[in-house]
Amino acid sequence: MEKTTFFWLRRDLRLNDNTGLKAALQNNTNVQVVFIFDTTILDKLSKDDARVSFIWQALKKLNISLKSHNSSLLVEHGDPIEIWTELLKKFEIQSIYTNRDYEPMAIERDKKVQFLLESNGVSYYDFKDHVFFEKDEILKADGTPYTIYTPYKRKWLEKFAKTNVVIPKKQDELNRKYAKSNFAFPSLHSIGFSESKSNSFAYDLKGVENYDEHRDFPFIDKTTRLGHHLRFGTISLRSLVAYATPKNDTFISELIWRDFFSQILAHFPYVIDAPFKKKYANIEWRNNEVDFKLWCEGKTGYPIVDAGMRQLNETGFMHNRVRMIVASFLIKHLLIDWRWGEAYFAEKLLDFDLASNNGNWQWAAGTGCDSAPYFRVFNPTLQQERFDKNLDYIKRWIPDFEPNNYITPIVEHKMARARAIATYKTALENFGG
Repeated sequence: MEKTTFFWLRRDLRLNDNTGLKAALQNNTNVQVVFIFDTTILDKLSKDDARVSFIWQALKKLNISLKSHNSSLLVEHGDPIEIWTELLKKFEIQSIYTNRDYEPMAIERDKKVQFLLESNGVSYYDFKDHVFFEKDEILKADGTPYTIYTPYKRKWLEKFAKTNVVIPKKQDELNRKYAKSNFAFPSLHSIGFSESKSNSFAYDLKGVENYDEHRDFPFIDKTTRLGHHLRFGTISLRSLVAYATPKNDTFISELIWRDFFSQILAHFPYVIDAPFKKKYANIEWRNNEVDFKLWCEGKTGYPIVDAGMRQLNETGFMHNRVRMIVASFLIKHLLIDWRWGEAYFAEKLLDFDLASNNGNWQWAAGTGCDSAPYFRVFNPTLQQERFDKNLDYIKRWIPDFEPNNYITPIVEHKMARARAIATYKTALENFGG
């Protein structure tokens, strides 16, 4: 049996400019690409989850590309440890290459897989691909991590200026090193899922050039829709940075936020279920389940909030400005624990990324690193007047909207603002100031 090197796809669903795959092809002659539909994750999802459809579609395209090189994608379905145990029996595996995943559960999974493989004499190699700079590449002079974005961004840009970003044009010579294979490609139904009706999968790079002018106005709908492509790696972050750098500084800043939140999660993993700023641990949340349900359904009586939630529920996407508005409303107006909102977004967002989702929710709550102060409470009515004054976005997602005949707001802004500030203040005083 010919020795085989496997490249394990996870959050890098592409063949071009893929760091780990390129290394596998450069160092080996019989490289088989594999993807595992991880049931420890899938079993928690609804059977029409748009993210599974997106992954499946990306893998299908990838498999077609591999066929042009007389190869194919091996798709497995199950617990990764059990899958690799079986693959060790079926193949004479020489080595495994993959790109690093930085979420805590993924790190634990990879440690177990690496131990299994190395215990069986198989080499395990992992690479940086999902972020531009990893957690220890951007540090303060004393070697500690940054917890404030602006100095982190400064250091990021300084290091980037000294980095030679090379985007490979062709890899014809490397393509000849794929293993000859013809594995059957599974249907979505065979792994227990149905195809999503979402049509939000496409991205638009035209949105990069004027990103700073359009990003705050949801009715314009000129965002790039790149979030889920970066989340699952169907587009190379390096290629995107190289493309966007001469075009729009604001867009680059958003990509730097992504690295920033990734390193926060890596250095401070407790933020997954606790506030970064521990003095906010004892806020007395109302956590009214009826209010939460109305927020989830887009029935709060505040049109900009409701439109955002309905867009999320229907498409798996929400405009960035509106994300801030709905998050602030849930936390400050309704005094519902930010973790409830974070979990709902994790369930619904096509571009869900643990580090960014957690970081942004804690920012809105005032509990995170470099977050908005607790006394900053968005007025949803003023936000609507400023960013959707002609009601174009609202009417897009609430087609029967009539300003003078809409749902009565479930909470009054002035009272809710005062209540939130008082609640936060009390929590801080009880902590010790």
